[in-house]
Amino acid sequence: MDFSFTSLGCASALPTVNRYPSAHVLQVHGRLFLIDCGEGCQMQMRKYGFSFLKLSDIFISHIHGDHIFGMFGLLSTMSLLGRLADINIYAPAGFKSILLSFLDHFGDSFKFNINHIVLDNSSKHLILDAKKYQIFSFPLYHRVECYGFLCKEKDPILNIKKYLIDQYNLSLKEIAQLKRGENVVRESEEILESSEFTYKPYIPRSFAYCSDTSPSDKIIDAIKGVDLLYHEATFADDMLEMAKSTFHSTARQAAEVALKANVKKIILGHFSSRYKDLSILLNQSREVFKNSFLAEQGHTFSVDIVKE
Repeated sequence: MDFSFTSLGCASALPTVNRYPSAHVLQVHGRLFLIDCGEGCQMQMRKYGFSFLKLSDIFISHIHGDHIFGMFGLLSTMSLLGRLADINIYAPAGFKSILLSFLDHFGDSFKFNINHIVLDNSSKHLILDAKKYQIFSFPLYHRVECYGFLCKEKDPILNIKKYLIDQYNLSLKEIAQLKRGENVVRESEEILESSEFTYKPYIPRSFAYCSDTSPSDKIIDAIKGVDLLYHEATFADDMLEMAKSTFHSTARQAAEVALKANVKKIILGHFSSRYKDLSILLNQSREVFKNSFLAEQGHTFSVDIVKE
């Protein structure tokens, strides 16, 4: 049951010779999602072995070029590869006119539908409901309408404690009832409580993505307790005023968000091109939150299964 995050690009507005703009792959239970699609995204997907045709959903945080300029090359390549399956793009309302303009000029040969699902900036919203997990959007605080994304596994089906089956002579009907979380009341009036006969096979995992944003307590509420957090860290402490004026975060501020939200691990990304050596960002983050890491391109961060 895979649950992992791979960064394809970790640069902010200006790409560098060794840093592509924002684009990331989230893999959950065999399904592949793309979060943001900066320039060169398809080249990075090919480099790191991600299938274009297995991609079914794309999540766009906001309409800035360093987060969407790779979209049109990617969609065109999908068409050249003979894609037939629909693709869903979750993006702000402003993406519609951009997509229509692209399709008007280059979409004549497309044999698949592109579904634009408009995101709602009012509050946290469920946008994808699968059998074993859910994905939510929530507002961030940038110069334009901007979104974060949260992926959470649903509670797994309960397992029965096998040694109790013979001990209590449980029937198949009773086992099914207990696994649904329901208590069993026998004709003898004996009550078998589900909590005593079952256990969760694993603790549900979670991941949150916070793209371009100023720090906010509302963000903390949306991501509280996640296993893995990606948070922009565009600047170091020396550019705090620049971070404020451009509605970005410093590495230290990102770490403070992680600490307040009680997350388990933070991945820093969206680095300004002014920093040739990223250790300054990592060190400033680790002064606040030790379990901090850099979003190295091509590196996969997995969230391992933890049993109760």
